[in-house]
Parts: sequence; C-alpha cells; structure tokens
Amino acid sequence: MKKVKVVKASAVELKPFHLENFLAGFAQAKETQRTMTKVSKKALKSLASDLGLDYDDKQITFTKKLMTAYLER
Repeated sequence: MKKVKVVKASAVELKPFHLENFLAGFAQAKETQRTMTKVSKKALKSLASDLGLDYDDKQITFTKKLMTAYLER
C-alpha cells in the first residue's frame, strides 16, 4: 500500500517542459562515454612510468588497441 500526500493546488509548482533541456542531459552522457573510449599512447606511457614498468613502443601500441576495443564494448 502506498502513502499519498494531499496538497493544495497553490503549493504545486508548475514548470514548462523543454525538450532541448531534456535531450541535453543525454548528449552530455554520450559525450562522456565517447571520451572514455579513447586511450592515448602518452597516457599509457605515463602510467607505465608511474608504475615503474618497462615497455617499448610495440607493447604500448598493442595495449592501446586492446584497451580501446575493451572500452568500446
């Protein structure tokens, strides 16, 4: 059983619905998701250096391809 709260009509706030504002939230979420699918070699090299890992360009290229494919799924 749900509880219902009865209020006066004057206590209700009405706002117009703007489709552009509603869709803007979806566009922002999509843009955030797109930026997460890109992995740069520079970021990978920096991470490897921070972790003290040895690497070469061939390993970085492979890792970039692998991570990009993983994030796209």
